[in-house]
Amino acid sequence: MTFSRIVDFPPLVFALSLIALWISAWIGTSFRRRRNLDEYEREDFRVVLSAVLTLLGLIIGFSFSMAVSRYDQRNAYEQAEASAVATEYVRADLLPGGDAARVIALLRNYLDQRLLFYKIRDEHQLQQIDAHTAQLERELWSAVRVPAAAQPTPLTTLAVSGMNDVLNSQGYTQAAWLNRIPIAAWCLMAVIAICCNVLIGYATRSITRQAILFVVLPLIVSISFFLIADIDSPRGGVIRVSPQNLVSLSQSLHTP
Repeated sequence: MTFSRIVDFPPLVFALSLIALWISAWIGTSFRRRRNLDEYEREDFRVVLSAVLTLLGLIIGFSFSMAVSRYDQRNAYEQAEASAVATEYVRADLLPGGDAARVIALLRNYLDQRLLFYKIRDEHQLQQIDAHTAQLERELWSAVRVPAAAQPTPLTTLAVSGMNDVLNSQGYTQAAWLNRIPIAAWCLMAVIAICCNVLIGYATRSITRQAILFVVLPLIVSISFFLIADIDSPRGGVIRVSPQNLVSLSQSLHTP
């Protein structure tokens, strides 16, 4: 399993982080047994440790902000997609009778596929949904292009413009779901977190008295990694984008 796949499973990120950081703290204690620090070196060491911990906190904060902004973007595009489909559903009446009925039926099927896109997690099913959605998009565009070319009036132009918004909104949503925290940022956080725990282990004088430090910092950092991965993962996390606008629209369109 590649690292890009690991971040799609937040519980796994938490478990691996906790184990790796806890081991790092114990590695730091092994370094301390080989060489102790005098008072002057200890003062310098505290400055370095404080700086590294501050850097770790800043990077975790920036990464959390990146994850939240991407989550908000996915929510915004879900609202925009529902608005575009609803607008085109109304504008379909501007087309000739037979073409309008076809566009309305296709939009209902298209909306069902978009709802499945938000709810399904299985990769194989998602590929089938993407293929079906692409086919429906071609049929939708053909359904408005043919009557607009036959009768190029301002009313049919509105229907074509609305369909263009529907197709664009799907592309924006797809791009937002693929926009994740870079793997380089994850690697940087992991390296700095490991270094911090090694330094914490090195600074511990009595293992029996300060053993709680070996658990507190790894646990807190692991929880932070879990939360970032959960928000950043569109399908693998607990905190997911709910297609409430699309669900509400689907219920209204399928109501006689």
